[in-house]
Amino acid sequence: MKHPITTLLTTLGLSLSAAATTAHAQDDDPIVVGGLNYTEHLILTSATFQLLKANGYNVDKRDGLGTSVLRQAQENGQVDLYWEYTGNSVILFNDQPQPDNAAETYATAKRLDAEKGLIWLDPSDTNNTYALAMREADAEKHDIHTLSDLATAMNDGTDLTLASNAEFYARDDGLRPLQEAYGFKFPRSKVKRMDSGLTYSALREGEVDVALVFATDGRNGAFDFEVLDDDQQFFPVYQLAPVVREETLDAHPDLKPLLNDMSAALNDTTLIDLNRRVDIDDQNIEKVAKDFLTENDLL
Repeated sequence: MKHPITTLLTTLGLSLSAAATTAHAQDDDPIVVGGLNYTEHLILTSATFQLLKANGYNVDKRDGLGTSVLRQAQENGQVDLYWEYTGNSVILFNDQPQPDNAAETYATAKRLDAEKGLIWLDPSDTNNTYALAMREADAEKHDIHTLSDLATAMNDGTDLTLASNAEFYARDDGLRPLQEAYGFKFPRSKVKRMDSGLTYSALREGEVDVALVFATDGRNGAFDFEVLDDDQQFFPVYQLAPVVREETLDAHPDLKPLLNDMSAALNDTTLIDLNRRVDIDDQNIEKVAKDFLTENDLL
């Protein structure tokens, strides 16, 4: 026997899903989706915005923010959800030592942030960790293929210049502790600080010899960079997952399966491809985001 509301909706020519969509659209307060200020996050933020809009939610988008600013906005209730990296939560926001593996990093982030009313949903199969890269020809010339090789070369007097963004230069899991762990140091005069995206062009154009990059950036292979192996496993795991304010999730519990499905569609290969489409192929971010959702049957 059909439920009375099902019979009524059938009579009106509506489905339950359509009714739910209409109900979402009538919500007064929009769900605010936040995002960071670089390609990968701009794509994910756009995709999340489009996904929620397609499912009838009233949504606002606030992207282009810095890491700490975005986190503070979420804690203050100005942002309802965004994609965060587990390593950021554990080390940067909760001041905890680096866990041994991805599972422990995620579990630690989930536990500590739950105490602050922030709920980590399912993690994706990604690790967009920091890395240092060189031009392939220079890495071969100096026989530098790992960070230990880089340390040896620096300590033997090889003159190298590094491009770093300001955040990595100052972070507790950034340049200073990296150098301490591997036992070498770039002199201050040999470190050029710049926006994250500019480190790639500086390295490609020969303005520097080593550059800070992100492991899932599509420019690494396209620009013939060699990403140096972190052979002592210094860098934390930066696994992406959607993080939602508990109040928001309580009010909209069906956000959970939507975002978990999107998370399940992400892996390192996918991120590299999405980043490449924007940074190398010059495709529009909104189009790349929509194509990702369509290709994975999320729209």
